[in-house]
Amino acid sequence: MRPPHILLGILVTLIWGSNFSVIEVGLRALDPFVLTTLRFVFTAVPLVFFIRRPQGVPLAAMAAYGILFGAGLWGVVNLAMANGMSPGLSSIVLQFTAFITVILSAMVFREPIRAPQVIGMLLGTAGLAAVIHVAPGTSTLAGTLLILLAAVNWSLCNLLVKRFRPPDMLAFVVWTSAFSVPALVVLTLLAKGPGVFMALPATLTWPAMGSVLFQAYITTIFGYAVWNHLMKTYPASSVAPLSLLVPVSGIATSWLVFGERFPPALWLGVALILVGIAVFVLAPRLSKPASV
Repeated sequence: MRPPHILLGILVTLIWGSNFSVIEVGLRALDPFVLTTLRFVFTAVPLVFFIRRPQGVPLAAMAAYGILFGAGLWGVVNLAMANGMSPGLSSIVLQFTAFITVILSAMVFREPIRAPQVIGMLLGTAGLAAVIHVAPGTSTLAGTLLILLAAVNWSLCNLLVKRFRPPDMLAFVVWTSAFSVPALVVLTLLAKGPGVFMALPATLTWPAMGSVLFQAYITTIFGYAVWNHLMKTYPASSVAPLSLLVPVSGIATSWLVFGERFPPALWLGVALILVGIAVFVLAPRLSKPASV
């Protein structure tokens, strides 16, 4: 990879990691579902009126992706964080998406699972078990399970992308975000009632608005546009390892902004998760497939 593109890739992963702390800022003023709804409103509008709908992707697939990505992924992540999951831990546990995607791809597309990937998944799972055991309070356990549910939904999104291969990922993100909004509005009304929307003028503080705009334009639109360009320009094996910086950025940002501290025993679990992810992503591509 050319040095400017390496720097761009690093910038995106730093943005994606810090996004969890940005979400935490928004959650201090807004309901988690309202925060998610506003994020996707601004992701879709006004760009959806200027960017053509991506060709070759059925509307049903875009609707499914929008619901899973908006409500199933980020709505659930925001709910988990609103129920006690810290930004740093959220950024780590969500990386299990990589493991789940490989398992689902093996089931759906018959793609092989290779031996180093199995080792990485076992290390990561052992680390997660340690985190769940050590993390204080039932709210953190509930938050961890919610983040894992979000990781499953993100993996389903990855399978939809793998199946339909949208030619313009930016247009795909913008248009699927338009499908996210109605689903999130209905979910919010069912879970919280119309009061949370009626209270929005009083609860939408300047920091919360900044959180919404950062998530919509910097994290989602800029981040996906750059990352997709890199994935089209270079082999996935050259770009994917940069994603290892996401949990590192997530932990560092949470420590700097909110003073998040992990007890020593929990660091063992975090280290196992990070090592597992590293082994999984950096494993040689030519290793023998494991039986599945």
